[in-house]
Amino acid sequence: MAEKMSEKSEGSDEGIQVFSKFFMLSMLGFAVVIIGIILVMAASLLRGSSASVGGVIFIGPFPIMFGAGPNGAWLIGISIVISVVMILAFVLMRRRNHG
Repeated sequence: MAEKMSEKSEGSDEGIQVFSKFFMLSMLGFAVVIIGIILVMAASLLRGSSASVGGVIFIGPFPIMFGAGPNGAWLIGISIVISVVMILAFVLMRRRNHG
């Protein structure tokens, strides 16, 4: 009985550690995005030129791609390549874990 209790507490401690790592990675990701936005805005204001923007938003399995500016088409293309690589990585990792 005591062994089961210690196993449960170890499992919950491990879950807390995983959540903590995930939370820190998420916060780091948000910080990088915000710093990138600030840098693009500052470069646009200082040089007086237009900036290009592009990205992908996933809602479930459906990607929504957007792009604007002189290099928007290139950014949309790069976003498509990155999203295909991410989907393939997800599928391969899922197969490896399940069988």
